Amino acid sequence: MALFHVATLTPSKTEMIEGWIPTQTWGPRADQPIEVVGAFRFDDPEGMVGIETHIVRAGGTLYQVPLTYRNEALEGADDALLGTMEHSALGTRWVYDGLGDDRYLTMLAAVAMTGQGEALGLAEHEGRWYVAPANVRIEGGGWTGRRVPLDRFEAVGEEADVTILRNDGFELRFHRRPASGSRPDLGLAATWEGQDHPVVLAQVVPLGAR
Repeated sequence: MALFHVATLTPSKTEMIEGWIPTQTWGPRADQPIEVVGAFRFDDPEGMVGIETHIVRAGGTLYQVPLTYRNEALEGADDALLGTMEHSALGTRWVYDGLGDDRYLTMLAAVAMTGQGEALGLAEHEGRWYVAPANVRIEGGGWTGRRVPLDRFEAVGEEADVTILRNDGFELRFHRRPASGSRPDLGLAATWEGQDHPVVLAQVVPLGAR
């Protein structure tokens, strides 16, 4: 469950993405306007880290921007830091590229393999609770009940617009520029209003099956 606050963010999430994404090798040109298509969240098992993936469009191309929001700096993740924002309810938040934050990678792998974990958004306002629905719907899964390792993923390379990460059991392929296609047996796909055909976000491949 993700608790949303009625709050002011400075800079906004969109502003942070606009400043960061053109600096990436897979990103759009700096002169291309960024349109935010939508976003979805994962649950953090410890309830401390905000885990959110944004889908944006620039120059006719879709981009996937995973972000984590922390209440203190993440040790050893300076290269993944987008910057800090001021949250009027939570104070200073450190914002990271999710692929540089093990908490994001653990939840991405878990949801991709099980289809479980998209956070239910709730917001409290003037003493009442409201649903804060995601405008991007995700679908994943296909895994059995066997216990498998989901943490300690490390980036091992880039392939066109795909970032490749591995731990001791799996290869995780994250599509920085997602495109339409069938959801993989182990993987994650998304749809949203106006996008009825699934867009592939990530694939998981057991290392012994490569």
